[in-house]
Amino acid sequence: MIVIFTFSFMILSFLAHVHKVSAVLPSPQNLTLQTLNTQYILRWQWDQGLCGNQGATFTAQYLAKYKLHYKKRNWESVCTNTLDNQCDFTGSNLHYLGIYMLRVRARCAGKNSEWVQIEFCPDRHANLGPPSKVEATPGICLLEVQISDPLTSTSGSMKEIYPDMYYRIMYWKYSKSSVKSYEHIETSNKLVTLTKLEPWTMYCIRVQSRYDFYKKASHFSPTQCQQTTGQTPFWQIFLWFLASLVLCFLGVLLPSYVFLRSYRVIKATFFPSYQLPSNIQEYLCDSSPGSDRPRLLTPESEVEVCCERLDVCPVVVLPEIHAPPDPPKSEQDTARHSRQGSGDSGVYSEEGSGQLGTVATAGSKRASVQVKMVEMGTDPGSERLISTSCGPSLKSHTPHPSSWAGESVIEECV
Repeated sequence: MIVIFTFSFMILSFLAHVHKVSAVLPSPQNLTLQTLNTQYILRWQWDQGLCGNQGATFTAQYLAKYKLHYKKRNWESVCTNTLDNQCDFTGSNLHYLGIYMLRVRARCAGKNSEWVQIEFCPDRHANLGPPSKVEATPGICLLEVQISDPLTSTSGSMKEIYPDMYYRIMYWKYSKSSVKSYEHIETSNKLVTLTKLEPWTMYCIRVQSRYDFYKKASHFSPTQCQQTTGQTPFWQIFLWFLASLVLCFLGVLLPSYVFLRSYRVIKATFFPSYQLPSNIQEYLCDSSPGSDRPRLLTPESEVEVCCERLDVCPVVVLPEIHAPPDPPKSEQDTARHSRQGSGDSGVYSEEGSGQLGTVATAGSKRASVQVKMVEMGTDPGSERLISTSCGPSLKSHTPHPSSWAGESVIEECV
């Protein structure tokens, strides 16, 4: 009886243990750490089909390894009920030389999985990053390389953590072919000069951070290519000199010449150095006293043009004619009776008297013309001036060709 009771108890215990095991949720799998300098991210894998339509949540914690021997273990939670399959431990202030235990579990439909944990030491497991910045400056047959240290998550230098860290600089000639001749140097300095390079040649460089205690080596920095310089040839200096002269002429002298020419043209146009005669300016300027403004002519204004024709003729010297003295009264009466008695004599005497009056009148006019020519500054002995009256239109006066042959004619319009 006792044997049967004992056997039944063992069967019931086994069935209860099987039920309990089948009810436990599976734990996350394949825990890995993605690290760079002081950045740490814990990743894991999880089958979403284990929870059906409900999504699983995860909790991640850490604890210093030496505290595992304590009876009371205070695990620090970093991610609680997160839906992601990763947790960032960067801001947890993990000491770089310490050793920690990281663990994670899943929760689905009110059920929790078992904790799964991994040991992590940043000094041994964290990857080293490349230099934060690399600058190459070309020189005469050389390259100057400026290197900046890798940075921590708080923008500090990794040199403070790894004092023995150094750099490997790899450089080579730029070539499109796949075969390249690589050279490298190792240094702990931040400023390195690559010497004995060929002038006017393109060189490419890249830099790697290294730490030998744990055999750490970072990825290489992005490749940079720079061309070295050399002594400038004489012909190139001469070409630069000519180019500078041309640029100086085009940029300074030519604009100055154009400005000077434009200034002279404008000055000659609006402010001429010569002046018009005063007798012309009085017709071009305004009639008000002291005004130098030009007179504006409108199409509606009526301008009276007065033209005067001047005929300049050589003076014909005529012999002087002296009138005879008056005869006595007795002779006058005798002559009057003789003219009345003789018709032929009377006619002759009348014609002679008319010619004498005509000659006297012509001589008087000629004398007045000579006086006018003297006033005008013309020699009265060489030419004779004959004028006609000025009217609203030009009057044509043409002397008889037989009497005025060889004389000049002047027209003056005012």
